[in-house]
Amino acid sequence: MVTLCWRPSVKGDGSGRGGDTNGRFNGLMWYKDLGAHVNGEFSMAVIQANNLMEDRSQLESGPLSSLKSGPHGTFIGVYDGHGGPETSRFINKTLFSNLKKFASEHQEISADAIRKAFLTTEEEFLSLIKRQWNEKPQIASVGSCCLAGIICNGLLYIANVGDSRAVLGRVDKATKSITAIQLSTEHNASIESVRDELRSLHPQDSRIVVLKHNVWRVKGLIQVSRSIGDAYLKKSEFNQAPLLARFRLPEPFSKPILSAEPSISVHRLSSKDQFVIFASDGLWDHLSNQEAVDIVHNHPRNGIARRLIEAALHVAAKKREMRYSDLKKIDRGVRRHFHDDITVVIVFVDPYSMNRSSSRGSILSIRGGTPSSPES
Repeated sequence: MVTLCWRPSVKGDGSGRGGDTNGRFNGLMWYKDLGAHVNGEFSMAVIQANNLMEDRSQLESGPLSSLKSGPHGTFIGVYDGHGGPETSRFINKTLFSNLKKFASEHQEISADAIRKAFLTTEEEFLSLIKRQWNEKPQIASVGSCCLAGIICNGLLYIANVGDSRAVLGRVDKATKSITAIQLSTEHNASIESVRDELRSLHPQDSRIVVLKHNVWRVKGLIQVSRSIGDAYLKKSEFNQAPLLARFRLPEPFSKPILSAEPSISVHRLSSKDQFVIFASDGLWDHLSNQEAVDIVHNHPRNGIARRLIEAALHVAAKKREMRYSDLKKIDRGVRRHFHDDITVVIVFVDPYSMNRSSSRGSILSIRGGTPSSPES
């Protein structure tokens, strides 16, 4: 009875180094090997590659609204920043509180409440950019992918903008085999359907997607078609000097080029559903859905998020014809030439805890730590 065994209130921002209540650091790796949420257990890990860590993540378990009678469950967020850490950091501080606000108004978790939380977070960040534009114009070129999962009342909600990914591990009890089921929809110009969507939304723009160095990019600048932030491709007022010339388009645009509209799916959890892997695209650059699910299924839960990242790094090293032990010696910044920042949150689901009333007393808040900064 997992939910009865852990302390009733554990809160932290992921920056504590004196134990693993909030996670531990080992070089460029931060990890929380095993913890409990109201519906089971979880494992988290983050590896830094950039000079400044651009990934952020969190797990919140307990009340999902500000109402005493409101829904309880678990919220998971993975935020893969690009151009800097400002947007992912902002989402990490803002999205969950916005979700709780709309869940309180709706008196439930719903796709509509989640959508409003995403779009409000976007509006608030664009307002921040407007306030800082004169002093810090480059913040208009900073953005983040945003993947969120909410487990509540036996349902799993997945919301996503960008190319992070949520993958379910479902077991066949007769054969004991595990199947990977991707639950998230990705918005990356490398996907043909995404290019088709962009062309249909911008029929007058023959260069809405451009193939540069064998990589498809929106306006030749960015791979993702949906994000939080990236104001320079959403509002023409931010696509001008003093923004750096490389981000400025030759002509003003009348409608947003990128969108913050999340793709949302709802999945009813069954006894066959064992766990969900939430990860930034840095993991999926090196492991397939099935490879990742097999690793989680075939190893102990304790430290499994770390193991998954290490498996990806072994592949990254092999691609460059080097040993993993040598890759580990490369410092952040230079490390980005070999792999991206990688965030992994694995959430195990205990079907027997789904409707257990005793879980209402359990509260947890943890944020994925960053080796280079105490900020989460």
